Amino acid sequence: MMNSATLVFSTVALVFLISCAKKNQELAISKSEVISTISAITPAKIRNSSDIQLAKNQSDEARFARYIETLKIIAKQRGISEATINKAFTHIYWLQRVIQSDKNQLEKKITLDEYLKRVLTKKRIAKGRENYAIYREQLARQAKKYQIPAQYIVALWGMESSYGSLTGKENIISAMASLAFEGRRETFFVNQLMDALSIIEQGDITPEYLKGSWAGAMGQCQFMPSSYIKYAADGDGDGIIDIWNNIDDVFASTANYLAMEGWDASSRWGTEITLPNNFDKGLIGLDENKAKTVSEWQKKGVDITIENRSELTKNAWIIMPDDLEDRAFLVFNNFNVLMHWNRSYYFALSVSMLADKIIEP
Repeated sequence: MMNSATLVFSTVALVFLISCAKKNQELAISKSEVISTISAITPAKIRNSSDIQLAKNQSDEARFARYIETLKIIAKQRGISEATINKAFTHIYWLQRVIQSDKNQLEKKITLDEYLKRVLTKKRIAKGRENYAIYREQLARQAKKYQIPAQYIVALWGMESSYGSLTGKENIISAMASLAFEGRRETFFVNQLMDALSIIEQGDITPEYLKGSWAGAMGQCQFMPSSYIKYAADGDGDGIIDIWNNIDDVFASTANYLAMEGWDASSRWGTEITLPNNFDKGLIGLDENKAKTVSEWQKKGVDITIENRSELTKNAWIIMPDDLEDRAFLVFNNFNVLMHWNRSYYFALSVSMLADKIIEP
């Protein structure tokens, strides 16, 4: 068995190694790094002892509790205050269900038509139009400030949280720590956890109200903690950013995201098109080198309905979401911006189509 002196020495060595990291350096300590650090300073005869088997047999909850201590060290190294660390981790708990959700998220492939039938319901479209009218003034303020058409703000709101009705109930600190501990995307979730702690640190919300989906998406616009840090905006000037309850902040944050990612106020997202029978499918996709002007696409036989002549010189891409079958779309850079939000053709198309339907006469 590992004696107490060896255990203390190992722990001190680990803390020393972490504290030696450069002050401003991104630090993401993994379980494997912790294990390798302890292994490097622990005699082989101890590493090969029954302690190893005992560790393997311990419950996830017990090992998770020890892992939290490592996360606290990382948080302190990232500049998070002791007070915030104590508040955030006091009631942390192991969330097995988020691990299961993460493992089960691969679903049977469905077609674009099937997906759109599920998400672009008459109810969602009607609710979008209703909210577009109800919040016209608030939307107009953010649309003007960020140069983002209001219908896209509403469409993202509708797709992400069903207009604020489905924002998630998981404790974000516990969820991010559990997913980091599970290990498959540890660095990603450790960093998300550190950003969640930063949100608490800046005083916008307290740990008990920091809620979201099992994967960490928060509030009515479903921002990950890293997106909150980068894009969340104070829409009403009260000095607090609340994407959970404050509709002005929700609209401002959504608009700010699109603006920062390069939205072109003079352009639309795209349009559905018809391809000629002999069209070269190698030209399809969003790779930068596959961009052509609308005029160039027309010369290749693509049937495109333009809104104005200025579109003829705009760069555009052609996509076919269902593996080079059935429906095809010509998309402008604004579609790429929506893809930054969620890397899914289906999602970006559903937001685009919902936005169109919201302002449809």
